[in-house]
Amino acid sequence: MEIQIREARETDCDAMMELVKELALYEKAPEQVTVNFDHFVQSGFGANPVWWAFVAEADGKVIAMALYYIRYSTWKGQRMYLEDILVTESMRGKGIGGMLMEALIKEGKAKQFTGMMWQVLDWNEPAIHFYKKYNARFDGEWLNAGIEF
Repeated sequence: MEIQIREARETDCDAMMELVKELALYEKAPEQVTVNFDHFVQSGFGANPVWWAFVAEADGKVIAMALYYIRYSTWKGQRMYLEDILVTESMRGKGIGGMLMEALIKEGKAKQFTGMMWQVLDWNEPAIHFYKKYNARFDGEWLNAGIEF
């Protein structure tokens, strides 16, 4: 099976949303996916996109994705923020996540971002192990904060 990594297209959004829902189930929070599909599409492919993504495709089907946006640090400048990287369960363990990470790193360097940031749940040992392969630093000092509108 040949895996192709490419930039996401608007026509991938249905498959990408299915992957988002799969991730939410894995993270035991399916009720928290409340984004409207049209808003999702417009946010990535409208006049002023706020996110970009790579997808992995096998046999014409999207089987994985990595979605990012630009975060600004007053200390470091523009940084890539990896919102989600996920491979559908049946395709895990085949190196697809690594292929997506390599695409993200290449993109970040090409766009002259100063680094890449993300979050990972403390119980998600497979993801933590994966990120350690990239010499990721884990910060136990900062607490997540946010509000809903």
